[in-house]
Amino acid sequence: MEIMAIVNLVVLIITIVVLGLAVVKRDLLHSAILLGAGSASLSIIFFINTAPIAAVVELVVCAGLITVLFISAISLTRTGGD
Repeated sequence: MEIMAIVNLVVLIITIVVLGLAVVKRDLLHSAILLGAGSASLSIIFFINTAPIAAVVELVVCAGLITVLFISAISLTRTGGD
């Protein structure tokens, strides 16, 4: 197996595990952070597969902007009981 195929497979497995954890986590803040990490690893997959524009858009919009938006919304809607 080629080295880039192995790297691609490892990053893909990491992405699936991180995004799976984001789905099953009960804490919304942890889920939002894991979603950002999953989007960042997905942008690495795009970059490895020679799609640099898609990688940059995924990194900036999904891993950056959407994660910050989710964390802000979660922190603004938290009640004292959490």
